[in-house]
Amino acid sequence: MNLTLKVWRQKSSKEQGRFETYQVSDISSEMSFLEMIDVLNERLIKEGKDPIAFDHDCREGICGACSMYINGRPHGPWQANTTCQLHMRAYKDGDTIVVEPWRANSFPVIKDLVVDRTAFDRIVQAGGYISVNTGNAVDANAMLIEKDKADAAFAAAACIGCGACVAACKNSSAMLFLSAKVSHLALLPQGEPERKSRVLNMVQQMDKEGFGSCTFTEACEAVCPKEISVTNISRLNKEYIIAGLTEEK
Repeated sequence: MNLTLKVWRQKSSKEQGRFETYQVSDISSEMSFLEMIDVLNERLIKEGKDPIAFDHDCREGICGACSMYINGRPHGPWQANTTCQLHMRAYKDGDTIVVEPWRANSFPVIKDLVVDRTAFDRIVQAGGYISVNTGNAVDANAMLIEKDKADAAFAAAACIGCGACVAACKNSSAMLFLSAKVSHLALLPQGEPERKSRVLNMVQQMDKEGFGSCTFTEACEAVCPKEISVTNISRLNKEYIIAGLTEEK
């Protein structure tokens, strides 16, 4: 198929960006979206031009690096899908595709489609960990955990930190990401020692990073490639209120 791409090009966060239009031809419907950009980049390199910078790693829908805004939707048109797992059969011959980086002040553009998502790392560093005893591994069944809590914790832990929730939110809120990180530890006995300090410190770090507030429109859940539920946000609010009321001054 032949396609028209309108791609955001920006040399750095300090320079102004702009859309540039490219024509790509003979694209197989079985290519992934990133493979299609690879083909375009090979052509640009041969022409002596600067290739389009974009983030990627595993290309298996696991790492969350392939953060792109495609035709106004994070990760493209498919539900519960990352950009690297989006295939060109989602489009028709002659389509125009607009590709942009994440739209959030807390994710500044590094170059072209690459944004700095280290704000998420700093939120996790603020409290997304547990205390463990070193030494021999504990037997798998030594600590009993209710099935429903184990399932809920596992579902929350599926978050890959891609930032699609922030990109989709009109306020650029990181509450779905943060709630997933808090929930999967708060639900398990291993996370109990830091339960109160974790939520207080991580929320404080989120605010410090400049993310917006949550108005619970559920746009975040709608575009999440791992379908993280907004019920985690409700759990985060509960954890935060309890921790705030019982915090020792």
